[in-house]
Amino acid sequence: MIERKFVSQNMKEFLVKDYLFKELSRVGLSNVTLQRTPLGEKVIISASRPGLVVGKGGSNIARLTKELQTRFELENPQIEIEEVTDPRGNAAITAEMIANSLERFGSARFKGVGHKAISSVIDSGSLGVEILISGKIPSSRAKTWRFYQGYLKKCGDIAVSGVDESKQVAKLKTGIVGIQVKIMPNTTILPDKITVKDLTQIQEETITEEVKESKTEETKESKSTKEETKEEKTPKKTTKKTTKKSTKKTTKKEEADEQ
Repeated sequence: MIERKFVSQNMKEFLVKDYLFKELSRVGLSNVTLQRTPLGEKVIISASRPGLVVGKGGSNIARLTKELQTRFELENPQIEIEEVTDPRGNAAITAEMIANSLERFGSARFKGVGHKAISSVIDSGSLGVEILISGKIPSSRAKTWRFYQGYLKKCGDIAVSGVDESKQVAKLKTGIVGIQVKIMPNTTILPDKITVKDLTQIQEETITEEVKESKTEETKESKSTKEETKEEKTPKKTTKKTTKKSTKKTTKKEEADEQ
């Protein structure tokens, strides 16, 4: 029963994402996530142009909330919009831009569209990018054109977790064209990355470590000397007290003997 519940939730999330990606095709949609809250289900939409998602007077959001509530039976759906800070380094937005430009200008200028997308992605600071455009371009025979630049991982865990991938479809007169975009952002940490330090840096680091060690030793020595001085002072006080008491006792005895 628990497995069926998880499967049904994942299926519902997949259908909601598919519906929103179809409805919001020209707003620079990046990602859609669903979250369960005590008040209901929250739908977070990440887009580069949030104004188009909202619509005039919030009409678009009102229509989407009604559709989500009636079609997918979501309990009190709340739509939250997040703006993408850097749309050039996002794979979904880049794939959507390529599809829109192909549908607008046709298959004759597909090379210029691909090179323009690659240059914008590399200018954003990404490590590498790969674009695959497959279909009847530019002739009636289906081909796959590959545009790539930079460094991109193709195997291992980083190829799955550290690479942003997206797929999009462009509907042309000659047929449907598939677009696949892979981007490796500069935030990915590569396991085989090695940083070579200069001799000056190593010398500076060793000097700073030696200075820190000398300071710690000095503080330890100062603490030990303070403790020793305290120990030396304490017995002197006791001896003074004892001598005073002994002198008082001797004077009392002498007075008694004299009497």
